[in-house]
Amino acid sequence: MSKAPPTLAQALPVWLKIGLLGFGGPAGQIALLHKEVVEQRDWIDEDTFARALSFCMLLPGPEAQQLATWLGWRLHGVRGGIAAGLLFVLPGLAVMLGLSALYVAHGRSDWAGPVLLGLKAAVVALVLQALLKIGKRAIKDRLSAFVCGAAFAALSFTTLPFPLVILAAGVLGWATTKAGGKPAPRPAPLKGQGKTALACLALWIAPIALAWLVAPGSVLAWMGLSFGGLAAISFGGAYAALAYIGQAAAGFGWLTAAQMLDGLGLAETTPGPLILVFVFVGFVGAFQTAPVEWAWLLAVLGGLMTAWVTFAPSFLWIFAGGPLFERWGREPQPARALALISAASVGLIGQLALWFAIHLFFRSGQTMEVAGLVKVMLPDPASLDYGALGLTVLALMLVFATRLPMLAMIAVTVAAGMLLKVVGIA
Repeated sequence: MSKAPPTLAQALPVWLKIGLLGFGGPAGQIALLHKEVVEQRDWIDEDTFARALSFCMLLPGPEAQQLATWLGWRLHGVRGGIAAGLLFVLPGLAVMLGLSALYVAHGRSDWAGPVLLGLKAAVVALVLQALLKIGKRAIKDRLSAFVCGAAFAALSFTTLPFPLVILAAGVLGWATTKAGGKPAPRPAPLKGQGKTALACLALWIAPIALAWLVAPGSVLAWMGLSFGGLAAISFGGAYAALAYIGQAAAGFGWLTAAQMLDGLGLAETTPGPLILVFVFVGFVGAFQTAPVEWAWLLAVLGGLMTAWVTFAPSFLWIFAGGPLFERWGREPQPARALALISAASVGLIGQLALWFAIHLFFRSGQTMEVAGLVKVMLPDPASLDYGALGLTVLALMLVFATRLPMLAMIAVTVAAGMLLKVVGIA
């Protein structure tokens, strides 16, 4: 560290600023953290920041939020990490809850349709952009390319579950790599690390356990279990997690595919991690499955439940598991296992892009299953939505052929969607 660290009181406004301005997905958020903490204030040096980023990229969950938590922890211990991690998420959480409520109240109004259509088109383009960026980083050899393709095929054309595919990729990486020679040195024991781990774990699972105790088998209970379990294995970033939870939400009857696209479009316009779309899933899913008199209360609880079980594990990884994970992650077999998990996650993002595109471009279709293992999505060609297709082509041109900022690109596609409504196409 190049100079004396700030006080916690001095750091809090900076963490809040980052939370309020954290648009642009993980890349934009990491760049903002670097600018505020390294370039402008010199609180952390370049090498330390780079090592912290590499460590957070290995962890499941939202890497940008974990990096913010790590920086706060490095400066002010556990209380600093809690402050930085929470302030990174809370502004976007408040916005996402508000947008989810507006969606429930006005999502079927005349103006909402073209706005959401423009958002959906932008989402498909952004997912493809993320696929190329993450693929370039994760696919480095023939085996990782094979794993990526196999994961895409398995998730697109079979009923194999996402966790099984990820596990298989990790096992293959471990089995095809020889153990290293001298192991990495053990990190010095951290005082109270065990207690910190138990406290973080207890706080993470407490809402899930309470929901199952009070209302076993309820929507809130299943949401807590589903999103909490995903948080522990969600390697590959938000887009990889979305592919799994989107299908799980449809399977549970919480949201339709079209509503999942709507939520992702709204999440792209908010500050904070893209994975805040899970708040939309929890809010809208709980609202739509609740008795009328309890719908709004359960919607808020659903949004908060998904937010808690998604982001709470990040504090566990940083405060308690970080030193051990960092040590083992440097050794050949675990490192290769993680590399192939990342490659499988690229295949998962490709399946997400295909799933979103089919549900956006075609108004109807069916999914055929053979022997309970093979599945094929068969859209109805006659139901092709030319307006959605045209907007997506526009979004792709803006993403790949211009340097237009993300929010400006989304504004253009939304405006184009409204124009289609005016001329009677959308």
